[in-house]
Amino acid sequence: MSPRPERSGLVVAVDGPSGSGKSSTARGVADRLGLNYLDTGAMYRAMTWALLQRGTDLHDPEAIARAAESIAIRSGTDPRAPTIEVDGQDVSSPIRGADVTANVSLVAAVPQVREMLVRLQRTTIGASSGGIVVEGRDIGSAVAPDAPVKVYLVADPAARAARRAAELGILDPGTTAEDLARRDQIDSTRTASPLAKAPDAVLIDGTHLTLDQVVEAVVELVDDIVREGAS
Repeated sequence: MSPRPERSGLVVAVDGPSGSGKSSTARGVADRLGLNYLDTGAMYRAMTWALLQRGTDLHDPEAIARAAESIAIRSGTDPRAPTIEVDGQDVSSPIRGADVTANVSLVAAVPQVREMLVRLQRTTIGASSGGIVVEGRDIGSAVAPDAPVKVYLVADPAARAARRAAELGILDPGTTAEDLARRDQIDSTRTASPLAKAPDAVLIDGTHLTLDQVVEAVVELVDDIVREGAS
């Protein structure tokens, strides 16, 4: 699907904590509007997977920084079939494993890793002349602070845990809730680009909304901002 002319070059930033529905929402919005899509969380997961494969000590930030320099990550931007590669290998499936999930916040907290991946993210955004929806934790606040559309997506802890448990096939959401709380703590307190709502981001609480309703809310926001820009 080609983007409408008035949305060409548009950047839509979708931020929020783990389990808030960012990925499904961002992909849905990109598909609806004919825009590209970038999952920045997958990039940090890909880096974590690569470091685990290399046996890097993930409790040693300096070791992480050294190893990360030699790892090449490439993201596809098709919302209907997003891809992520490490050194030319498709790792879309293994980066969703429990070992990566348990360690990705440690890797994402290393400033050198964030600097490296933020540069890559900005390059990808800049190359998307047709417009792009970018999701993560610091898109509106750090990666693309000039994005004309910024959304901060939240949901209550129970809803987030239930969604993440369903995604992972886990029967006990309680364990998932503990993991999410731990990731929130790490993501919110790290020194490099912590998880935070940009001052001008629109907050959407998806606790009691369906995915289609959240996508529709973001699409309406994009349409409103595009109309304001054209007037």
